[in-house]
Amino acid sequence: MEEILKQNSAIELRHITKRFGSKVIANDDISMQVRRGEILSILGENGSGKTTLMNMISGIYFPDEGQILVDGQEVTIRSPRDAYAMGIGMIHQHFKLIDVMTAAENIILGLPGSERLNMRQVAQKITELTQKYGFVLDPAQKIYEMSVSQKQTVEIIKVLYRGADILILDEPTAVLTPQEAERLFAVLRNMRDDGKAIVIITHKLQEVLELSDRVAVLRKGKYVGDVPTREATVASLTEMMVGEKVELDIERPDPVRPERRLRIQGVTCVNKEGRTTLDHVSFEAYSGEILGIAGIAGSGQRELLESIAGLQRMAEGSVEYFAPDAQAAVELSRMDAIEIGQLGIRLSFVPEDRLGMGLVGSMDLTDNMMIRSYKRGGFFFADRKNPKSLAEKIVEQLQINTPGVDTPVRRLSGGNVQKVLVGREIASSPTVLMVAYPVRGLDIHSSYTIYHLLNEQKKKGVAVICVGEDLDVLTQLCDRILVLGGGKLRGIVDGRTATKEQIGVLMTQSKEDQA
Repeated sequence: MEEILKQNSAIELRHITKRFGSKVIANDDISMQVRRGEILSILGENGSGKTTLMNMISGIYFPDEGQILVDGQEVTIRSPRDAYAMGIGMIHQHFKLIDVMTAAENIILGLPGSERLNMRQVAQKITELTQKYGFVLDPAQKIYEMSVSQKQTVEIIKVLYRGADILILDEPTAVLTPQEAERLFAVLRNMRDDGKAIVIITHKLQEVLELSDRVAVLRKGKYVGDVPTREATVASLTEMMVGEKVELDIERPDPVRPERRLRIQGVTCVNKEGRTTLDHVSFEAYSGEILGIAGIAGSGQRELLESIAGLQRMAEGSVEYFAPDAQAAVELSRMDAIEIGQLGIRLSFVPEDRLGMGLVGSMDLTDNMMIRSYKRGGFFFADRKNPKSLAEKIVEQLQINTPGVDTPVRRLSGGNVQKVLVGREIASSPTVLMVAYPVRGLDIHSSYTIYHLLNEQKKKGVAVICVGEDLDVLTQLCDRILVLGGGKLRGIVDGRTATKEQIGVLMTQSKEDQA
């Protein structure tokens, strides 16, 4: 049996160690196998070393110690070009495509060859690959005309075109609808059955159980072990990841005496190119409830939250705020974020672009706490005592991995940056809390901490609006779910009775389909 596994081995890692500086050991003496004809899922909490390990296989990083074997032969992988030469290709979560070029042009970009290419032959080879594995792709279509799943298809075909038979996919379903994810799973199974080795980095445990053949678990930079997927459960995998049993039921208390906090009527946003990004959206948000917002990436989620928070001007429509115990609404539509704050209206917003909009990377945790309360024209030499105490409290409560509160935020991992921002916004005691992708990239343990914090705000009577991408979570966490598609409101469903398949259909259908 052991001899058969060796023959099927596509990649073997022996005692791989990777350090960053003198204190951070991202991967610590890891030995594992990637086999042909299987789908292997890599699981681990944030900072466990999953992406670092895969980046060494794909040539982005180079190990400090250890050996990498491909097909039983020790190799040196110093660049992605070296990895391609050995049949290894990685599809990253953030696509690397040129929008104004066609699918075929992106697929062959950077390949050696004559100056004049026969694009008909290129398109024919692409079509052969798509038909072989079950993809749907028009080689002549421009990237800017494509959906997210179509762009992902281009990235996968790009590595297959280069001869890759070992594929690594980082969070491949993060921005796909359930229907798109199922189509991707079918393609990956076809590739596995063709003898290719497939490695998937994901945080969605249900997908791991549905798709993979084997699961490998990392914890704090070390290799914990692997298990056949048929022998695994969500609970057992979580325990392997965190080293202890974790309660996985998301609490969903019923709303208590809900009151209207926001009334959004006909909100429309237009970008600099004149394209309508949000098209006459209307709904209401209530205290003591969590209103989820679902939609394919780029469906208007960001524009909606930013227009409510005063960060983006609306072309049309109105946003009205109903303060607790107030007799009349306050119109927010023509105010910016500072003016909204000066009225004492407490809107908290955790943006998708955390370091771009939410935090200042060069500043430490204490100074980033001060940003929340700093007002235009305020005294520059502000008191740091209370913000420091708040920073220390958030670090302890959310288990943020940092040397101290004087550490610059840019030195923290993405997951820890997220915890700092969510913790700061919740600590401001808002009456309306808007969060965009609050658990994106977080491990399951950290995610449940965030879910608990959102539910605590709900119990306090806060109106919580949560933009999410995991429909399993939205249907377990939210009281109502608003579905956006192409900037339009496609429907509002009951979070307790809606299925993710029902929401997926709403995300992708047009007004004509609804009619």
